[in-house]
Amino acid sequence: MDRRRVLVDRIVAWSPALLLAGLAALTYWLDAQIQPQAPRTDGSKRHDPDLFLQDFRALTFDAAGNLRESLTAKRAEHYPDDDSTLLTAPTLLLTQTGHPALSVTANQGIVAGDRDSGEFKGDVRVVREADSTAAGKDASGPVTLTTESLHVQANEQRVDTRAAVTIVEPRGIIRGRGLTYDNKTHILHIDSNVSGSLAPRALPQ
Repeated sequence: MDRRRVLVDRIVAWSPALLLAGLAALTYWLDAQIQPQAPRTDGSKRHDPDLFLQDFRALTFDAAGNLRESLTAKRAEHYPDDDSTLLTAPTLLLTQTGHPALSVTANQGIVAGDRDSGEFKGDVRVVREADSTAAGKDASGPVTLTTESLHVQANEQRVDTRAAVTIVEPRGIIRGRGLTYDNKTHILHIDSNVSGSLAPRALPQ
């Protein structure tokens, strides 16, 4: 009984110190949660490449084994901070079955981490091959588009830009600023400053 009494007395005597120690620990933990984390020094936050490839080539096939997409470049650099890939002199070829082939070349390209969208810059050239489903041979293509920057969605086969564009096709030439083209629906929209000349569409024989 005396030992239990002594233990209780000690606990009572130390309780203010234990309470203060608990409050100090809680205060330290809360302060650590709201303080900004110290910058990491391992380079993971810098936009530095972690690998590169020379004469890069990547191929994508559909479920039937047909080539759906080909991407080549003189050099490819991967950046781990945003999972993007910088391409030098890229060429993108989209060959989805049932649609005319579409190729994109440029001085530089950046492929996003999702591998579906990309930005092409510098002397961008887009060529849509002749469309065998079009009415009239002179209206089938090929169609060539030139611009300085272009956003590409590979799976959707859509391209768009806000820059000036020049379109050359068998019937003539069109210039404008800003463009959206859907290779699946063959719908092309130019935003503004449209000018040029087109010959009348030839009627099928």
